Amino acid sequence: MTILCVRFQLSPMYEAALPGLLGLLEEFSPVVEALPPDGALVDLRGAERYFGRSAVELASVIRVRALALYGVDCVIGAGPGTMLARMALREARPGVTCAVPGDREAVVEFLADKPVGALPGVGTATARILCEYGLDTLGRVAAAPLSTLQRLVGAKAGRELREKANGVDRGRVVPNGIARSLMTERPFGRDELDPDRHRRALLSAAEELGMRLRALDQVCGALTLTVRYADRSATTRSRTLKEPTAHSAALTRVAYGMYEALGLQRARVRSLALRAEGLDSAEEASYQLSFDPVDEKVRRIEEVADRVRAKFGPRAVVPGSLAA
Repeated sequence: MTILCVRFQLSPMYEAALPGLLGLLEEFSPVVEALPPDGALVDLRGAERYFGRSAVELASVIRVRALALYGVDCVIGAGPGTMLARMALREARPGVTCAVPGDREAVVEFLADKPVGALPGVGTATARILCEYGLDTLGRVAAAPLSTLQRLVGAKAGRELREKANGVDRGRVVPNGIARSLMTERPFGRDELDPDRHRRALLSAAEELGMRLRALDQVCGALTLTVRYADRSATTRSRTLKEPTAHSAALTRVAYGMYEALGLQRARVRSLALRAEGLDSAEEASYQLSFDPVDEKVRRIEEVADRVRAKFGPRAVVPGSLAA
């Protein structure tokens, strides 16, 4: 086991602590890949030899130091590759590192009973196609003929799927910096079924993001929606904007579009989160000229509302549907 997948248990308001936590990881290995908003991959190939400890032992040290220095607990999965470390993370819990042994037989045994949808890179549509043909577990996918998989999902995808189901992990940790982003989350007091309440939460989140972006004189180039469900699973969707913006109405339209595309029916939602990514200076961003007087009027009203909020507080001006 040489790779750790770490998820820090950070609430959105403490997201600013992530750079410091990544610095803590870099004390053990220079090969750290940030996975915003709350995670990272760490390659401990050299660290195991240098410190004379296994990856699981180093994971325990990382957990203790994160708690001592930042008051943040973490969940850690360990494996011989990035794919297996990510899958191990799903079965880990605070205080206990879930580790996938490095030998091939143990890897195959770990994967065999997993549902095909648990494999990173396998989406809902692909999983549905495979299940229709009885390939509902990774063990069955691994045993299926390559020609069958390629006929179902395509030549390249079928080959990669069979390799992954057999424990072949070609992923690697790519060191990077934290992507510049802003995030806000709307948790519900109870698991929420009402789509209208979901939309109100998205409207509130988009309004907050827009206000924060304008206060920083920044625009965002992409928006990510994360829906967390009652069973602690989550769905994430991202969309690149047609043009960089800090306009709350534009962010709201994109957020609604991603939500509607999920087609949630009677889904018990625990929280909704929006992340503005690809931040850039508003002065340096380019825009498509608009001759729409309605759009210009809305933007001017937004500017006035921002000045009122700056003077009297963020709740001084809110959309009518959020006033109740």
